[in-house]
Amino acid sequence: MRFFENRRDAGRRLAQALALYRDNNPQHSDPVVLALPRGGVPVGFEVATALDAPLDVLIVRKIGAPGYPELGIGAVIDGNEPHLVLNEEVIRHVNPPPDYIEAEKRRQLAEIERRRRRYVGDRPAAPVQGCTAIVVDDGIATGGTVRAALRGVARLHPARLVLAVPVAPADSLAELARECDEIVCLSTPEPFYAVGAHYRDFTQTEDDEVIRLLEQARRTPRKGARQQ
Repeated sequence: MRFFENRRDAGRRLAQALALYRDNNPQHSDPVVLALPRGGVPVGFEVATALDAPLDVLIVRKIGAPGYPELGIGAVIDGNEPHLVLNEEVIRHVNPPPDYIEAEKRRQLAEIERRRRRYVGDRPAAPVQGCTAIVVDDGIATGGTVRAALRGVARLHPARLVLAVPVAPADSLAELARECDEIVCLSTPEPFYAVGAHYRDFTQTEDDEVIRLLEQARRTPRKGARQQ
């Protein structure tokens, strides 16, 4: 079983596996790292630093079924153009009241805006169209949130869409393969119990660390790359 010391260690190892996406590679120019907060940000920071790429957060908010908030009927994904992704099969089964989804979308968009302002202030989301978008998290269990994230990013028309995670179950990756151009995953343990079981230190990432790393990434000079 592979153990990562912590999220920063996992990010450095993941960056090695993503080396071909450095922005001096003409076949994979303009990489943009989109990290899912909070735990994906320390991982994404190391990836973005190694790839000489901009780092941004990709905030996903689930829309739960009426009376069953843990049952996702869709998700709202932030960005320059926030997107609503729906699970039509679940919606047909739940049959939510008229206007429920639109009301929940507005509520979750407000929460996304609040969180984005806390993390990055007034800075706009990193542009994705025509870039190599690398979606990063600290690991995957069922893959529901990541699936919504990938579908949202795909609608922004990146030149290439890559999912990069340190650890995930093989069956979840198989289901996610149709949502992106490539998956880079360092470890697919069997049996798979939980993401945190594969880290020696899986202490919760706090908002202050997310803010600090995003600011540090923004201030780090990059060679010939576009600034956020």
